[in-house]
Amino acid sequence: MTTLPLILMLLAAAVLVVIGFRALNLPPIIGYLLVGVVIGPHALNLIPDSEETQHLAEFGVVFLMFSIGLEFSLPRLFAMKRIVFGLGLAQVVVTLLLVLGASLVLGLSWQAGFVLGGMLAMSSTAVLSRLLVERLELDAAHGREVIGVLLFQDLAVVPLLVLLPALSQPAGEMAQTLAVETLKAAAMLGVVIFFGQRLMSGWFFIVARGKSSELFVLNVLLITLGLAYLTELAGLSLALGAFTAGMLISETEYRYQVEEDIKPFRDVLLGLFFITIGMLLDLQAVAANILSVLGLLLVLLVVKLAVVVTVSRLFGSGAGTALRSGLWLCAGGEFGFVLLARVSDLHLVDDEVLQVVLAVLVLSLLLAPLIVQISDRIVMRFVASEWLLRSMQLTQLAARSMGEEKHAILCGYGRTGQHLARFLEQENIACLALDFDPERVREAAAAGEPVTYGDCARRETLVAAGIGRAHALVVTFSDPQATARVIHHVRELRPDLPVVVRAAEESDVERFTAMGATEVVPEALESSAMLATHALALLGIPMHRVIKRLRQMREQHYVLLRGFFHGATDTDSLDEADQPRLHAVTLGTGSSAIGVPATELDLAGVSISTVRRRHVGRLELTQALAEGDVVVLLGAPKALADAECRLLGL
Repeated sequence: MTTLPLILMLLAAAVLVVIGFRALNLPPIIGYLLVGVVIGPHALNLIPDSEETQHLAEFGVVFLMFSIGLEFSLPRLFAMKRIVFGLGLAQVVVTLLLVLGASLVLGLSWQAGFVLGGMLAMSSTAVLSRLLVERLELDAAHGREVIGVLLFQDLAVVPLLVLLPALSQPAGEMAQTLAVETLKAAAMLGVVIFFGQRLMSGWFFIVARGKSSELFVLNVLLITLGLAYLTELAGLSLALGAFTAGMLISETEYRYQVEEDIKPFRDVLLGLFFITIGMLLDLQAVAANILSVLGLLLVLLVVKLAVVVTVSRLFGSGAGTALRSGLWLCAGGEFGFVLLARVSDLHLVDDEVLQVVLAVLVLSLLLAPLIVQISDRIVMRFVASEWLLRSMQLTQLAARSMGEEKHAILCGYGRTGQHLARFLEQENIACLALDFDPERVREAAAAGEPVTYGDCARRETLVAAGIGRAHALVVTFSDPQATARVIHHVRELRPDLPVVVRAAEESDVERFTAMGATEVVPEALESSAMLATHALALLGIPMHRVIKRLRQMREQHYVLLRGFFHGATDTDSLDEADQPRLHAVTLGTGSSAIGVPATELDLAGVSISTVRRRHVGRLELTQALAEGDVVVLLGAPKALADAECRLLGL
């Protein structure tokens, strides 16, 4: 097959798998591997295992290692040194030594055992970091351990790739080759560290002065591929050069722009790389050794779990944290495939053994999201202290909220939550904030802030926070999955409770509204409103017209604020008790408004802002009201009281 049809076939497969796996909310890496298995030479044979395919795979590895170098940050590593160079180093070394020992017992060479240990010690940075973000566990104790171990594993890949060519040499030449390779790598890194950063920063400054995005991207590609080529000429791996290029750029002020520009190339080439890895898998060989595959898979999961749990406990972590970290890290990872591809080229391990290991890595990567999903249940089942800790946290939260009534529950106590708490405090409204970051909770609580530790996406946490007595709930973070879980639990527990949520994307507004959110505040809308306000003012538009435009825009987008803006300045002269406000009324059994459309209700001095129905969300005002509907009214307090009596038939 020529190069163009090969690339077209790989691109078509990549597009289809990304569409399918994104729809299923699964990591695309798994899809790439499965596509490679199907279209490879051992299945449908649509794409042969050719030299062109291997070249594409090499480019994928180059950009993967460049990304690792780009993430390399000495301050970050220093801040996490105990986890990265303590827990991470111990996990990789112990796992590698255990695999090496088992390989020697099974009759394999020590070189084969060493490289197999390196492959199996790795976990998936791409899959696990994504899951940590989605589950809001990045700042949890086990989240920090997982990230620290993954950082060390990423760094460990570089010396392993440098050492692999030396391990393939005859015994008499191996020591000399290892020494030469190590010295060359050390010399190169030394030159880079002492001279490269200043040169790189100056060169990027010259390129950036051209103010051309095309020139900037071309420069990044030139540096990445150029350094990779130079290291190959020096007898080292392409990966080391790419890693070095990323490391140099990471210490410049252009790092984030480079990261954005290189991402499309990296993702596409990585997808092609994982497809080529899948093409290596021979299903017939796997079927013939299925017992070995399943046995090794079980051993891998159990051994890595035991290693991480043991090491984590030795470093002072609690039983629950250690077990969670072990469950997250027990599966294989993408860098295992990177090492496997290189080992296959160097023929360090028999093909039959490689097929078994490849199958185990693929299966473990498939199982990784499932293991993470059930990790909480496993920890609760086997760690008694976790039950006690969770119970104590809920008890403390319940005790904290016991004296609160008609309070506001704030989900999240980041900058947005802290600003909101200040507003509520100024209005003498009691609030209770929940946050999942123990460090933030500790510091805020020490400062006397109304915050306590708790995962607001859990039903029992909301109950303990006094949701049955609360007057409102506000979600201040922008994670869509967690926000959806909060809305779901709130609507089950308190259908009438006003819920205001924050949305990072416009696409989430309708979804959250349909789920039952009283109001959804899109970040983009408020940002554009403030930008427009300042821009119009600086352009000389009179301030009263600027404020009028701002009010009109918000009135159009926020249902609950409709009616506040027309003649809003007229309310300035009213007493505080006569100021218009919102009030929610739940229609109970026998309410006179049941069966009547909201538009036909005669509520003197009061307007209806919105109507919500459980499991339906916001209703049109022309729809007939039913029992359990929540009617949100706008008006002065006395008029609101009269309107509530009319609605309920009192």
